[in-house]
Amino acid sequence: MSFKRFDNEDIVISADSISSPAWTGNEVRLQNFFTSSAQIDGPTGKYFYDVYNGAADAAASQIQFSIAYGNKDGSGSSALNASVASNSPSSIIYKQYRSLINGSEDIELSFDGTDVTHIYSIAIQRARYKEKLLPGSLTLQLGDLFLTDNSKEVTTQTFTDAGRVFQIISGSAGTKTDSPKDTAAKGNSKSHGSYGLFLPDTGLIILNGKALDAPVSDGGVALASATASVAPAVENMALIYDKLEAPTNGNFTVRSEETVSSNYVFVRARNSEFNYSTNPSNITGSGELRHSSMIDSPQSYITAVGLYNDNNDLLAVSKLSRPLLKDFTKEALVRIKLDY
Repeated sequence: MSFKRFDNEDIVISADSISSPAWTGNEVRLQNFFTSSAQIDGPTGKYFYDVYNGAADAAASQIQFSIAYGNKDGSGSSALNASVASNSPSSIIYKQYRSLINGSEDIELSFDGTDVTHIYSIAIQRARYKEKLLPGSLTLQLGDLFLTDNSKEVTTQTFTDAGRVFQIISGSAGTKTDSPKDTAAKGNSKSHGSYGLFLPDTGLIILNGKALDAPVSDGGVALASATASVAPAVENMALIYDKLEAPTNGNFTVRSEETVSSNYVFVRARNSEFNYSTNPSNITGSGELRHSSMIDSPQSYITAVGLYNDNNDLLAVSKLSRPLLKDFTKEALVRIKLDY
């Protein structure tokens, strides 16, 4: 076995951005939505609905995202404590996202400069979006309304405590819908300001409840969120879920993005190196080469490269696809790629 220390220029670090469909099975478009009655009826059902890509009790089904409703005043869900009306799941959800996005309990949520009192959140499962979501890949259909993010329109990125933030606008795949002729194909094109926030680094879509409550003729989906009472007759999370299901073929498209770092290690075998076999059977008991022809014209075959640390501990082994002949007339360059 022969050893050689790497030089600084022999190791190169590279990073590549890889995009892929976010949904289970590398599905580009999520068309079917399912909930679990056990989860909805359980203690967590007061706070959010888990949405699956198939029947919840099916072995192949997995959670794709969760939907929740938040209200600044605590309306839209029953109070947890009758003596404190604002202490309700909707209030807790609102405060959770307010702190996550703004990093403070004193700064209210606002979309495009306008404060909002009630929101709907879509939190994509961590395993689905991996490192982050890809800006400009979002298409979310609610009834006849198509929503996307404005990442392709902005020239300067905005950051919050939850990472990058983009406004959600009417359109699809990062393209704004602003022409009446597109209304039939892509939903209502009337401008309604911001429909919410898209936070790709945390896999979040925060929707503007007021914008969704607006009539269809005014760019909304007539969601009719229950905001006047602490104990509404209709659960608001069910309202947004019904809008997701409303299209004959649902349309929720978004892609994940992750940075894959690679170490490229260049193993250089110069003409005078690694020409003699290190196999013990090639050496006699007196320490001489067993075959005299190997003295002046040695040949060896490189079959693997081992990477060691300074303590001589083997860290990784790279196998060559075929043995590489080496003698004094040949030089070899082996490139090893380590992904992490």
